[in-house]
Amino acid sequence: MLFASVFAPALVLSVLAGCAIADEPEPTESSSKAPTPTATPTVAPTFSPTAGAEGNREYFDYVNQATLAQNAGADGRTFIDSLVAAGFDKASMELTADRTAVDLQADSIQFSVRFADGCLIGQSGQVTGYVSQTRNLLSTGRCLIGETRPIDW
Repeated sequence: MLFASVFAPALVLSVLAGCAIADEPEPTESSSKAPTPTATPTVAPTFSPTAGAEGNREYFDYVNQATLAQNAGADGRTFIDSLVAAGFDKASMELTADRTAVDLQADSIQFSVRFADGCLIGQSGQVTGYVSQTRNLLSTGRCLIGETRPIDW
């Protein structure tokens, strides 16, 4: 009696397990091949002098992210030079200092490009990474608040 009560459930489970395995179809090779995914071609954004701040934001980000991909610690001059090489107007740019008043590396730098309809503003720093936004011009006609450094090179 002990044998039947202890081993009977195990016997039933093994029989059921065998049935479940036996009922599954054998894997077979398919004669048709699954389609191979193709890479979607990506088109790099381009600069448009008439598109304004929002219309050029994707390109602004593209240029700045490429700059950071080449130099993760890019300074303000590197960003400005990259933006100028990409077609943005240097005379419309503003830039904050790379160093603080006590000659330490700034936590982040900000740079901007002014358009008639607003500003493209980028910020890069070790804590923040890279971020950007579009904003209206300030009442001063500028994009950045506070002291900026001359872009005189």
